[in-house]
Amino acid sequence: MNNNLDRRQFLKSAGLGAAALALPQWLYAKAAPGDRPNIIFIMADDHASHALSCYGSAINQTPNLDRLAKEGMRFNNCFCTNSICAPSRAVILTGKYSHLNGVIDNLKRFDGGQVTFPKLLQQAGYETAMIGKWHLKSHPTGFDYWNVLPGQGKYHNPQFIEMGQRKKYTGYVTDLITDFCLDWLKQRKSDKPFLLMYHHKAPHRNWQPDEKHAKMYDNVDIPVPETFDDDYKTRSNAAREQTMTISHHLRVPGDTKIEPPEDLAGRALEHWKYQRYIKDYLRCVASIDDNVGRLLKYLDESGLAENTVVVYTSDQGFFLGDHGWFDKRFIYEESLRMPLLVRYPKEIKSGSVNGDIVLNLDFAPTFLGFAGVAVPSDMQGRSFRSLLGGKTPKDWRTSMYYHYYEYPIVHMVKRHYGVRTKRYKLIHFYYDIDAWELYDLRNDPNELNNLYGNPTYADITSKLRAELQRLRKRYGDSDELAQKFLKQYLDKRRKSRKEKR
Repeated sequence: MNNNLDRRQFLKSAGLGAAALALPQWLYAKAAPGDRPNIIFIMADDHASHALSCYGSAINQTPNLDRLAKEGMRFNNCFCTNSICAPSRAVILTGKYSHLNGVIDNLKRFDGGQVTFPKLLQQAGYETAMIGKWHLKSHPTGFDYWNVLPGQGKYHNPQFIEMGQRKKYTGYVTDLITDFCLDWLKQRKSDKPFLLMYHHKAPHRNWQPDEKHAKMYDNVDIPVPETFDDDYKTRSNAAREQTMTISHHLRVPGDTKIEPPEDLAGRALEHWKYQRYIKDYLRCVASIDDNVGRLLKYLDESGLAENTVVVYTSDQGFFLGDHGWFDKRFIYEESLRMPLLVRYPKEIKSGSVNGDIVLNLDFAPTFLGFAGVAVPSDMQGRSFRSLLGGKTPKDWRTSMYYHYYEYPIVHMVKRHYGVRTKRYKLIHFYYDIDAWELYDLRNDPNELNNLYGNPTYADITSKLRAELQRLRKRYGDSDELAQKFLKQYLDKRRKSRKEKR
């Protein structure tokens, strides 16, 4: 039986009507069609901004994603508040920091009973859909239709969970997610504005490209980053004790797909591993770019482009061999920074660039603002719609707060929190370590020279520590809360070990 036909019939007959009937009818008449924009929120998984050509990538080209930058706005300082997949997604949905939405790490299950921006848009008369990678353990809520990957999902011939029912499809996951999104757009209720969350698995580990891009870069030697041989000389032990180096922790053949030549060793072997990793990563990105192009073409041909806000981002950044690493988690720039491209012809000047500090915490208030929906008082982010119009409020943030919790577990990145301003970054690593790092991003953008303890920066350090405490208090975080989460984790770990004995 044809899977696509089954899905279209299911959408029309079952998935969309039930939730709509429960909503008060006055919500539908709140605004005429066109008064509120449609919203398409595209999110990749682990797509570093320095793997987009519109951000100056030296290793790949992303023409369709670049189109969003060319026709809209590129944000150069969009950051995540906790650089890991599930927590970032929970922050985006709720507009709240991890310690408040409950998803501090990838082990936690998202409480779908919380207030989220899709629920609020749905209640305000938007037709809502979530398609692709969800990765929050619980089923999606607040959507008229959802069709998501179980857990991480598979690149080839994946299963999807469609409105609670598991189905397996033949094909490549990036193509399938796009197919499902286009199908939903074509059958949606045209008299209502819509929210489509179009979320890709790619380019998540272990970076399996499709047949179309499998040979891409075969005859190219991708240059290693300038920090590939970072010796972490001035850093704390946190940088040395992680387990995500390309040289020692990239799985062979799990990540590299094949065994290395027997005569390779040392620097040559490291280079070989890097080439195997980065080429597959970039091939997965190329598929995303092609598929976003398919979506943009549909918006043009259907007449939807003018009244649709299109957003492209990733759940966090990623190390592309920077400092010799893959993965994310650290507050360091390559991991902290998210790509953010927004196109909305009615409001955004083509080719705009913004340098203000924007957070994934701000996505929910921004989407609600476009829909004319009041932002709940307990959401901690702020709409950046004014920035899209070229106006920065005088009281816009000049610093941001970060907190990472997932240790000791995968990749062994120490628990830490910190503050980043436009010029400086102060980090505190804790639990089985008590270490501080300070970086002057203007003079040291690669964060190679830890200045903490340098007398010249004593005044700066004092001010940053005060700012860090101010932000922790503002967002309701504390050492006591961190210890509470740590105790919960350790208790659960001890219990699990006892059960295995």
